[in-house]
Amino acid sequence: MTVELAELRWFHIAELLPIEDELFGEERWSAAMFWNELANGHHYLVAVDGGRIVGYAGLAIAPPDEAWVQNIGVRREAQRQGIGRLLLEALLAEAERHGVRQVLLEVAVDNAAAQKLYAQYGFEAVGIRRGYYQPSNTDALVMMRE
Repeated sequence: MTVELAELRWFHIAELLPIEDELFGEERWSAAMFWNELANGHHYLVAVDGGRIVGYAGLAIAPPDEAWVQNIGVRREAQRQGIGRLLLEALLAEAERHGVRQVLLEVAVDNAAAQKLYAQYGFEAVGIRRGYYQPSNTDALVMMRE
């Protein structure tokens, strides 16, 4: 697998929707949500293998020194191949390029694999958002990296 990262463009959005559905079901993002992210100038990347999008990630910079990882998604059949790690590293590099001192994210409390990945990059739990993910009412763990 030879994965390349590229800037997410509007014409990629349709290809992200089946991945969202596969990974997040009823809690998936809609096309309008991705359009909104691009319209607001947030930093989004796609991971492409052989012309096919296998993952994506987004970062929202909140000046002067904070950023939020909006999402990271990797097709199930492409997981555990370093794509999520590659995307996270690219987002952290973008945050650093902007002089960001704190990067935060929310992750489902039952997503131990993602929490482990984030911890490997210095993220620590700083709070809980009760019922954050809807309609499942799943709590989100808020993690921060300084």
